[in-house]
This record gives sequence, C-alpha cells and structure tokens, in this order.
Amino acid sequence: MTAEVIRVVIADDEPLIRAGIRMILTSAPDIEVVAEAANGREAVDLARAHAPAVMLLDIQMPVLDGLSALGELRRAAPEVRALILTTFGEKENVLRALGQGGAGFLLKDSAPGELIGAVRAAAAGDAYLSPGATRHVVDQLASGRAAARGEEARRRVAELSERERGVLALLGEGLSNADAGRRLHMSEATVKTYVSRILAKLGCENRVQAALLARDAGL
Repeated sequence: MTAEVIRVVIADDEPLIRAGIRMILTSAPDIEVVAEAANGREAVDLARAHAPAVMLLDIQMPVLDGLSALGELRRAAPEVRALILTTFGEKENVLRALGQGGAGFLLKDSAPGELIGAVRAAAAGDAYLSPGATRHVVDQLASGRAAARGEEARRRVAELSERERGVLALLGEGLSNADAGRRLHMSEATVKTYVSRILAKLGCENRVQAALLARDAGL
C-alpha cells in the first residue's frame, strides 16, 4: 500500500531558505510541497486554500509575523500542524509559539534528515522539539518559572504511575520515542502509547508542553 503523501506549505520571507527547504522535502517520496509563502498573511491564506497537513512557519516575517500568523492559523485551519522555524536567539518566541498550539520547533540549520523527520512527526500528530537544542531551550524557558509553577506541576505529575513518570522525565530531556525506549528497554510503540496516556492525564496538547511540565516538576 502506498503511503499517504504529506502536503506541506513553506512560509519564510527568504527565497533561498524556501528553495533549500523545498529541495530537501521533495527528496522524500512521501512529502509534497504544495505552496510557498513569503509572509504570514500569505501563509494563512495558503493554509485555507491548500489544506496542508504541515506548515513550516518562520517567526520573523513581514506583513504578519509568524507568531501572529500562528494565532490566525489555529482559528482558520486548526487541522494544520505548524512547525516553527527558529534560531537559538528566539527562545522566548518559541515558548509563546508552543503555548499557542505550535507543533514544535526546528532550527534553521538542522540537518536534512531532521527536517524530513520533523515533518513526518508533525503529520503523525507528534510535537517535535529539535534534539540539538531541546535541553538548552527547555532549561532556559523553565528558569524563573519553577518556583511559581513547581507545586502545581508536582501535583499533576503525582497522578502518573511510576513508569509514566519515568517516561515523562525522558521527555523533559528531549529524548525521542526511540531513544526513550532504548533507555527504558521498551519498544518505540510502547513508549508512544505511554506518551499518549501521559498527555491525556496531564491535559497537555503535545509532548513539548509535557516536557516543560516535567522540568517544572523537577523530574
């Protein structure tokens, strides 16, 4: 059976970056780039017109910036999974984007295989946090929040089983399902089942929010 093709829209104001991303993504047999946007307004309009599964959304864009576009995207086309394109210097924007329902973030200098993997993960309903920056970003975003949020986070985490807390702790480290499985001597499919159960129990939209909660709880 032929795998379903993942329809993608690229939104970035730099033509060379869009061209590079398109070249990488179209090398994958299961990904199709259906449109490109040069600003946030075009991104929202193209999401309505093409109904992609995934949008790669740059934060810094003219007319309508990426964060504002994400807010409109959640209202106009909530089924579209938005991956935020970012750099190390935009950590606070990343937190805001995740809070608005972004499917994760990807560094602009990520390897081609990581870009393809991130799109596939987003299309499958998983949030994607770039492994190369996960620990650094989560630590930075969690600092200053632990005192205010720690007690609430610990209360929520206490509802999990010991095994679920173990899986959650690895999410906080930024491990993928496969890496967490190797650490815990579990199959990737079993870890994915645990992650789904954890998200439901914690009331988190995605694994990135769960990772931040894990760090707030001190796991």
